[in-house]
Amino acid sequence: MSAAASRPAFPFTALVGQAPLQRALLLAAIDPAIGGVLVSGPRGTAKSTAARALAALLPEGAFVTLPLGASEDKLIGTLDLEAALRESAVRFAPGLLARAHGGVLYVDEVNLLPDALVDVLLDAAASGVNTIERDGVSHTHDAHFVLVGTMNPEEGELRPQLLDRFGLMVELGTPYDVAERQRIVKARLAFDADPQAFCAVRETEQRALAQRIAAAREALDKLGWSDAVHERAAQRCIEAAVDGLRADLVMLRAARALAAFEGAQAVSPEHVDEVADGVLAHRRHAMPQRSDAPSSREPLPPPSAPRHEDKHTETSSDADWGEMPPEPVAAKAVKGVIPLPAKKR
Repeated sequence: MSAAASRPAFPFTALVGQAPLQRALLLAAIDPAIGGVLVSGPRGTAKSTAARALAALLPEGAFVTLPLGASEDKLIGTLDLEAALRESAVRFAPGLLARAHGGVLYVDEVNLLPDALVDVLLDAAASGVNTIERDGVSHTHDAHFVLVGTMNPEEGELRPQLLDRFGLMVELGTPYDVAERQRIVKARLAFDADPQAFCAVRETEQRALAQRIAAAREALDKLGWSDAVHERAAQRCIEAAVDGLRADLVMLRAARALAAFEGAQAVSPEHVDEVADGVLAHRRHAMPQRSDAPSSREPLPPPSAPRHEDKHTETSSDADWGEMPPEPVAAKAVKGVIPLPAKKR
């Protein structure tokens, strides 16, 4: 095994300065049907580092990269038609979607991929299934993975139709706070100097977070959406003037994933407020102006409960990767920036 292959991933709990990205990745890991995370930002903002760090927390730990020049067969896999005709047996050569099952499929510069490949990626990410059909012969396999696509806006945009199909979006920026830049650089230098020792310090926190993700996945089906939650999601989507109903569906799924992560007994309208920005960031801007849209609208009433006040941005000096929304925990079982859930509320 090469040194590169044995090198551990940078710990998710040690990442600094990207709380919105970290939250989006965790939500997509808890419920991959959210449809993946699109990360927009300049080079050198730790997009791939965060995606690799997430993969290390998942049971399979797979981290698969889709090259820009990949063919559709390389992505979805192929069928051996000669064997099918000669032996009446379907032989399947797995593609990248099969290899990514249970892990993370990372697509750098997704805006430069052919639209046909992006369609296939998004279909599989949302459905959790990949189907290969060749000359009347078909094969289907599970493909549950967290899709993480990155793009640099300076190199071109995604078509609005494809942009809308990504579940969540995070826009990164270069940090200009001196203290924050120092924390990021010091952490990276310490990891590069001795990866094993650096990871050992975070091992307990990493294990606790992996267990928390697994528990949240188990809790998903036990959580439903009340009429009040549906109403809040509809309000937020109407305020953003989004097209269609995909935003509503993603917002409800993301709110449920957040509730499960927090160990809540029910999804609340406040959970909807917490995830709304990630759901609407790429939808409110991508929608063309409708000719039938009224010139002015009666503003919707504000949420009945305040949203958390410690909202982080990518350039805030007090933001640490791993900081989740504050939750009323009685005590933190593990020392670190990501608290374990308290007893069920």
